[in-house]
Amino acid sequence: MKLPIDDEHAALFTVGQVADMLNVQQAFLRRIDHQQVVSPQRSTGGQRRYSRHEIGRIQEVVIMMDEGMTLPAIRRIIELQHELAQVTRERDELAHHLDALRSAPGDRP
Repeated sequence: MKLPIDDEHAALFTVGQVADMLNVQQAFLRRIDHQQVVSPQRSTGGQRRYSRHEIGRIQEVVIMMDEGMTLPAIRRIIELQHELAQVTRERDELAHHLDALRSAPGDRP
């Protein structure tokens, strides 16, 4: 049986819990949500709920801010990471498809 806690994308943690876990201010979490750096899901009541995946992203944001990066720069880095991951997936799918075509019997001259 798979539990919600096993899913790294399950939105289980409140702003207060995440702030305590990461030793950051709740206002910081609201600010990075407002600036669309890390945007958690919302509960039916409209409250922010964070997944383990989002908590990991927030840890990355804190590290980058400690290195002197601005939130807009961090948001752009995250966007580029997503784009790179997508292009990498597409490349891998195309390589797999090409390998399948090359190994298909009877397709060679």
